[in-house]
Amino acid sequence: MTDQPVSAAVLNILGKAATSSIATLLHKRGLRGQFIQGVRLIGVPGRRMVGPAFTLRYIPAREDIDVVEVFRDPQHPQRLAVDTVPSGHVLVMDCRRDATAASGGSLLLTRLQVRGCAGVVTDAGLRDADAIAGLALPCFAAGASAPTNLARHHAVDINVPIGCGGAPVYPGDIIVGDGDGVIVIPAHLAEAIAAEVGPMEAFENFALAEIAAGAPVIGTYPPDAATQARYDAFKCGEYVPGERGDKP
Repeated sequence: MTDQPVSAAVLNILGKAATSSIATLLHKRGLRGQFIQGVRLIGVPGRRMVGPAFTLRYIPAREDIDVVEVFRDPQHPQRLAVDTVPSGHVLVMDCRRDATAASGGSLLLTRLQVRGCAGVVTDAGLRDADAIAGLALPCFAAGASAPTNLARHHAVDINVPIGCGGAPVYPGDIIVGDGDGVIVIPAHLAEAIAAEVGPMEAFENFALAEIAAGAPVIGTYPPDAATQARYDAFKCGEYVPGERGDKP
């Protein structure tokens, strides 16, 4: 958990970056398990998500404890998380990769949307999937699942370190989601990743244009000296990608 919040400027940069680019930059730093496995976006394709993590942890349910009446308790961790997650944060749920029951539904997620939550991530299911798909709130889950969370999940802690889809998530870590899925950036690395991801993606866009025009991958990505020279010329407005005239 970070002592200093990540700035809005850094969040803005990371919110536009591809999770694949972020994954590569984290890999270069030796962090290879930050991608949350097995979750996908529910709803409108192209929707993106970014924000600090606010976490909720579940353990396996027990039939004599997890009865419907527990939701009347105002301190129930699931309900408490929904009503206390700060605006702009992403609610990340640890459900032990068990998608045989939901970890939330349209009522709770609508409440999160109204409260300004930046998104939801769970390695379990979500119920009311059609309604959730229509929300403006970005939601990533292992899939749709009709059974209530009480069937499989017992909520125990909020805003503690968790594992979600195999990735460690600490409160305050930066969560980024796109069409590929969700990645977790340790908060202390967020500024450095933001500084590197723009230049990295700018070159990749250049390389893609070169390859689309017929350039081979070898020598283009990663660049050899000739490609680097063309890229430097491109940045100065002296070269248009594809002018080298390669053929497939």
